[in-house]
Amino acid sequence: MELFLQEHYYIDFSSPLIRNKAAELFGPLEDSVEIAMVAYEFVRDEIPHTFDIRSDIITSKASDVLKHKTGICHAKANLLAALLRLRGIPTGFCYARLMLSDDDDDSLGYALHCYNAIYLGGRWIKVDARGNKPGVDARFSLGEPVLAYPCRPEYGEYLCPGIYASPHGATMRMLDRATRLQEVLDEIPDTIDESPDADESQDVDESQDVDESPDADESPDVDESPDVDESPDAVEVDMEVDVKMEEEMEVDRS
Repeated sequence: MELFLQEHYYIDFSSPLIRNKAAELFGPLEDSVEIAMVAYEFVRDEIPHTFDIRSDIITSKASDVLKHKTGICHAKANLLAALLRLRGIPTGFCYARLMLSDDDDDSLGYALHCYNAIYLGGRWIKVDARGNKPGVDARFSLGEPVLAYPCRPEYGEYLCPGIYASPHGATMRMLDRATRLQEVLDEIPDTIDESPDADESQDVDESQDVDESPDADESPDVDESPDVDESPDAVEVDMEVDVKMEEEMEVDRS
């Protein structure tokens, strides 16, 4: 469980931006479920998805997502993880391979969609802070997950099994390289080669949980390296995407 509480280059919860926002959001709250819901709704509703606002500000690190108030699903998941790990709530990452297009046209290719898993009440729940809009109505649920997109196996879409403690390395490197939105659309990976760090159905030793107090004196060790994925160069996806930002169809499956 310790893996899902650690600070990370992209989950930089020691940042004053993250700590101040957490204090503002949570105030005197102590209940983990309430904290998780408040954090989730903030990231979902107050941090617009970069595709939705057609922004060329590309973020990856949690503090940058908060600073610039935008990010794609992967970046927003980093922010949610940072807010919750700061309060001692184990938080991980889940992935799904989805079509980039909203309709049945696969000509735009596929992308790896990211959402979060949160450990609450002795089990994992899954939440998707991508951001709602017409046709997308993700919600916080302690029961069956209410995610942004249904998975359609008939179109080659699938959920990646397991829960990951770190952001997807290849996607993080792509976001760090990108200088505009079109580059994200052109280069976003659609597969994950790493093995998950947890199975959502497995028992967890809760004795490894840490103090949930945000005022802990000791600062966690931070992995200063931005290279999350230490495996050989991840497969770069060559998607022939020709998206005209103002004239073509809206692209938002990422």
